[in-house]
Amino acid sequence: MNRGYRKTDARARARLAAKWAVALSAVLLSGCGADKPQALGTLEWDRVALPAPVAEKIVRIDVREGQRIKAGTRVLQLELDRSRSQLDAAQAQARQSADALAELEAGPRSETIAQARANLAAAQAQQRDAGAYYERVQPLGRRQLIAAAEVDRARAAAGNAQAQVRAAQAALLELEHGTRREQVAQGRAALAAAQAQAQVQQVSFAKLDVVAPRDGVVDSLPYKLGDQAPIGSPLAVMLVGARPYARVYVPEPLRADVRVGTQATVYIEGRDQAWSARVRMIRSEPSFTPYYALTGEDAARLSYLAEVELTDAKAADLPAGLPVRAEFAP
Repeated sequence: MNRGYRKTDARARARLAAKWAVALSAVLLSGCGADKPQALGTLEWDRVALPAPVAEKIVRIDVREGQRIKAGTRVLQLELDRSRSQLDAAQAQARQSADALAELEAGPRSETIAQARANLAAAQAQQRDAGAYYERVQPLGRRQLIAAAEVDRARAAAGNAQAQVRAAQAALLELEHGTRREQVAQGRAALAAAQAQAQVQQVSFAKLDVVAPRDGVVDSLPYKLGDQAPIGSPLAVMLVGARPYARVYVPEPLRADVRVGTQATVYIEGRDQAWSARVRMIRSEPSFTPYYALTGEDAARLSYLAEVELTDAKAADLPAGLPVRAEFAP
């Protein structure tokens, strides 16, 4: 009776062990099937740096780090004195060029023409006097009553007076014909250049008020009030965009299946919530290339930088820098 009971109990335990083995195998298989390709990285926002247009001292800061601001909001202000003087000088040069062009277009004044006519009359009178003197000394020279040098001087004076008349006539004609078209064109070009330079100075002066180019959050202000940053240094860094993205490194075995537009799911470390996402960029070149091989097992060490944009509107409140993992749809 006892032997029969023990046999029955052993068969029951064997059946129970078999059931547990089948169940465990199913769990393991389901777990392996649930594993999806994934890549690790961090959560990031698009960043915009506001560079220093000139090397001037910071005289005012209107925002604080972490503040959300709108496009066009003044972030800080640089010292204005030197740039204002440069702007005033450029505007004065533009006004001078404008006046010079107006003078060219108006042509010579009537008083200037009258002066040229008077100069011509004086030259003609001097020519008549020099010519008459030469006519008087010429017969005296032939009779050798005066020195030949005196005749030569009279001849030269008459010729010089004649040239003075021609010069005065040409000057008068130039004034009467007015300004040449080429001179007016040069004046207009000089005015355009001066106005363009003044516009450049105006733009540079306006940039001393450093404003936000887009809606976003002030991430950092590297310089403090009174600092003088070199040209091109970032005066402020902003986080912009509607939603963050996961900046992840895709291992080589997954690269062939990941492309722009691939759907993905992003998980933030320590949180169970899944965020829907889409690949917006993936590099064609690996971030790290072993020098010894690109095939076989060594090729699996390659990784490709990718940006996976979160598409859920609720992701707009997530901060940058959180560790994440991205799983890609098959």
